[in-house]
Amino acid sequence: MNRHPEAQSGLIIPPSARVTMAATRRNFLRSAAAGGAVLTAPGLLSACSSDSGGGSGGGGGSTGTVTFGANEAKDSGPAYQRMKGFADAWAKKSGDKVTGNYVDHNTFQENINTYLQGSPDDVFTWFAGYRMQQFAEDGLLGDLTDLWPIDGMSDAFKEASTSSDDKQYLVPYDYYPWAMFYNKEVFDKNKIEEPATLDDFIEVCKTLQGKGITPVAFGDKDGWPAMGTFDILNMRINGFDFHMSLMHGEEAWDSSEVKAVFSKWAELLTYHQADPLGRTWQEAATSMGKGECAMYLLGTFVGDAIPDDVDNIDFFTFPEIDSSIGADALDAPIDGFCLSSAAKNPDEGKKMLAFLGTAEAQDAANNAADAPMIAANANASTKTYSALQLKSVEVVNAAAHIAQFLDRDTNTDFASTVMIPSIQTFLKKPDDIDGLTKSIQEQKVSIFGS
Repeated sequence: MNRHPEAQSGLIIPPSARVTMAATRRNFLRSAAAGGAVLTAPGLLSACSSDSGGGSGGGGGSTGTVTFGANEAKDSGPAYQRMKGFADAWAKKSGDKVTGNYVDHNTFQENINTYLQGSPDDVFTWFAGYRMQQFAEDGLLGDLTDLWPIDGMSDAFKEASTSSDDKQYLVPYDYYPWAMFYNKEVFDKNKIEEPATLDDFIEVCKTLQGKGITPVAFGDKDGWPAMGTFDILNMRINGFDFHMSLMHGEEAWDSSEVKAVFSKWAELLTYHQADPLGRTWQEAATSMGKGECAMYLLGTFVGDAIPDDVDNIDFFTFPEIDSSIGADALDAPIDGFCLSSAAKNPDEGKKMLAFLGTAEAQDAANNAADAPMIAANANASTKTYSALQLKSVEVVNAAAHIAQFLDRDTNTDFASTVMIPSIQTFLKKPDDIDGLTKSIQEQKVSIFGS
């Protein structure tokens, strides 16, 4: 499933929805936090895995060549199949020769900076938001403003593809929301209904504990999963605007607002699996699939870890905490394609990008894979979508505000070197919130400058 579900008529985020600036990937952060090298020899990515993703002839009369860089290794499963499906569809339609450069996810992310400054492919995969913005500001991305508006994509997608100069540098192709997943059998057996408020949620947790069931699965061995809990609590307690201002370095981390988030989180930890730092997200998902835990806050890629139990999984958006703020904001990261500013064939690359944003292209990608993505284009077919994917689209459509996830909404160094260890420190010692937030604020100032 490659970390996404699918939907009934693609995605139609209301124009009022605010999709935020974002960036990077979870494993990139994990590597950076561990002190792993981010920059390597120029051209490493292009030397890692090359494969012809299509051929010439049969299309619109073009005889160009386009190089296509994708953050999925060759023959690695549905995600690779979809990427090759995109490449093959453009080759067939245009007559271009599309040379695919398929690189495993971690290597691609860890070497993206040098890749873009060396000999990058014409078109490549990346993420909506802050990191896209930083690459655009550094002059590493080609301007795609003339491709917008894109039929079938809302203003929310356009905003997610926009940099600080109000120009667009991304063509979205999929997304995946975060929500509270639950084991339907456990809920049905114990006559539990989806909670609408935090008080309802706590009552559900107490009921489950009384039955000997851990309410919430939890694993943060990889460092990034718990960021989702911070995000949703901050958006529920302080609102979307404050959350984004905080991510952009415009608010103080030792403020009463942020302390309130950690205080509420500390209260809720009693309902979570103990010792999360020793558990991967896949292991936590498995415990929910088995019914050892009832719920789990994660992205829709949770199904990747429990494919045999996915039909027994449903979800609800995290409940309301403050009625004046409501529950209409959530994380829903967006993936897309960019044009390198150093592209050898920028004209054909831009033509390919115009095609990749269409329902036709996104349908072709899904048809080429064993499992579909949730297509960003609202006109894409949903006939292969699972029930979870269909519901995901409904939930995202109903959201007034869409964030991209902490590690995509803020400075990469801050996310990896400050927030990963700080949240893990909190999970080990949740009773020193003053000390925690003071430390985060001091480090935030050193990175953001104020």
